[in-house]
Amino acid sequence: MHKTLVCVAMSFAVVGCATPLTNYQPTIQKISEPPINSVNEAYVGDRMLSQGVVTEREALYFPVTQKTSFQHTIQQGYYPKRGEDAEYIQYGISNESGAGKIIDGPLSDPTQSVTLRKSDNAICMFTIYNMNVDCKTGLDFKQRNWTTAEANSFQQTLIYNGKVGSKVNIGYREFSGDMARPAFSNAVEYDLDDSRQIGYKGALLDIIDANNQMIKYKVLKNFNTQ
Repeated sequence: MHKTLVCVAMSFAVVGCATPLTNYQPTIQKISEPPINSVNEAYVGDRMLSQGVVTEREALYFPVTQKTSFQHTIQQGYYPKRGEDAEYIQYGISNESGAGKIIDGPLSDPTQSVTLRKSDNAICMFTIYNMNVDCKTGLDFKQRNWTTAEANSFQQTLIYNGKVGSKVNIGYREFSGDMARPAFSNAVEYDLDDSRQIGYKGALLDIIDANNQMIKYKVLKNFNTQ
């Protein structure tokens, strides 16, 4: 009884006390793509090779910034799933690239996650006091899978930068988690009149065709994959 009274007193527009839901586990997987021996095309600015570790998880995606019925602002972006029960699905607030943020009003308790109420698809704010508050139906959102670079993982990519004369320009970038590391970026030119095979840091490609808009190539090796 005492707990219920505290919940009601600490905020208005309150749905009620609840429990943080943390029973969801995302999928973590290594990627090395495109596959070895596959033939692919890439346009200027596209990734030709990627290797690293990614996390795939369910998420709420808000395509535009929106306000709730009280004084919270839901910014555009992704909110990763944390867990669910029979009534609610909870989505967290992340610092990853592409994630959205919640802006609390001056009279609001701090928000720790976003809740989707299953019965009517209402979006609620889940506060640090474990209450679902300020629930609103009719907001524009989608449930999507969200793939991000695994925190502290090492990502490598090759990017096509175009062709001048007989030379193609290939960009190499390293990422730590989801953040580009400029000190570990590079661009290399390859003269196709010398060889149709180009390599960098263990990756090996056979160039079938190239111009200043696109490149067609066969993957012989990825960065550390035979």
